[in-house]
Amino acid sequence: MITVYTFGPAFAEADPSPFVIKALMLLKLSGLEHRVEVGDVRKAPKAKLPFISDDGKQIADSSLIKMHLEDAHGVDFSGGYSDEALAVGWSVEKMLEDHLYWILVDARWMDNDNFNKGPRMFFNEIPAPFRSLVVWMVRKEVRRNLWGQGLGRHSGEELLRLARQDYAALANILGDKPYLLGERPCGYDASCYAFVASALVSLFDHPAIDAVKQHPNLVAYSQRMRAQYFPELPLAEAA
Repeated sequence: MITVYTFGPAFAEADPSPFVIKALMLLKLSGLEHRVEVGDVRKAPKAKLPFISDDGKQIADSSLIKMHLEDAHGVDFSGGYSDEALAVGWSVEKMLEDHLYWILVDARWMDNDNFNKGPRMFFNEIPAPFRSLVVWMVRKEVRRNLWGQGLGRHSGEELLRLARQDYAALANILGDKPYLLGERPCGYDASCYAFVASALVSLFDHPAIDAVKQHPNLVAYSQRMRAQYFPELPLAEAA
């Protein structure tokens, strides 16, 4: 049986990481029998979650997990769409994962109010005498990663403008379709749902996150996908 290793439910979502949510939804879409376990990022391949264990083989990175399920189990995530449509899906996925993701990281980790409401909880098990130092070190590393990626060099106003552009592009591609590419779900809906749902977490308050609420079709899409693929979660609040 396939085992997927996650951070565990948080913030009223299946996981605090959109990449883990993506992997969980891919496994739901695949129809393959699997189980979910909380993993230890320090012991994970590539020091990241999610990863899966399948017949003794460990695969890290949500996109590589998708490719493994296709190659090893013959899963068809195409939804029957054309190569041209799937190219749009791939482009959307990479916009979300390699661009918008870092804006969400900045909003959750660099904004003190959001950090204290959310990510700080990840450090609760660290002994109190060392906790503040570890928090400082990790946030410094996150800031350095943001700077190295490039988006961390922008002002809040600039990040907001970029986030609005990402969400507007996604909203225009989705339009009034039930799924990202049309009438049927495909593997790219896993990324689309993961990043829209992560932006709609009501715990966090930040203009770059709230920008998604300006697009009713994205909010409705998130609610539909949540009800269809994660019915075990509480109903999401309407924007």
